[in-house]
Amino acid sequence: MRLKSLVGAAALSFAAFTVHSHEYKLGALTIGHPYARATAAGQPTGAGYMKLVNGGGADRLVAISADIASSVELHEMKLENDVMRMRQVEGIALPAGQTVELRPGGYHVMFVGLKAPLKAGERFPMKLKFEKAGEVTVHATVEAPGALDGMKH
Repeated sequence: MRLKSLVGAAALSFAAFTVHSHEYKLGALTIGHPYARATAAGQPTGAGYMKLVNGGGADRLVAISADIASSVELHEMKLENDVMRMRQVEGIALPAGQTVELRPGGYHVMFVGLKAPLKAGERFPMKLKFEKAGEVTVHATVEAPGALDGMKH
């Protein structure tokens, strides 16, 4: 009986740590702090971000799905001829042993055709699909615009 109690307590502690740390693992990949910015009523698109740490061999993020929007796309913002341009990309390379951050002004997730506004404090599931590691479901937190600007996450 005592062993069951200890195992249960350990599982609850681990679950609390996982929620608090807001980090997910899939093999050698770590997905850190997935979040989206809050949107205004009637805004048709939203943006999402996260940190991808690859502790193994080269891989690639190839797709994301979420029920909050009609479609979800991977995008990149890039300065070209002194003009910031955004374009959809087919995947995001995750070089072996490297960290790739999806952040404002760079790679990011676009939620196209939002079904409802994204409100600060809410959470929603997203399924990430990697070329080699497979799939994992993470929960994104909706943050107020500018809430994490300049902070490391």
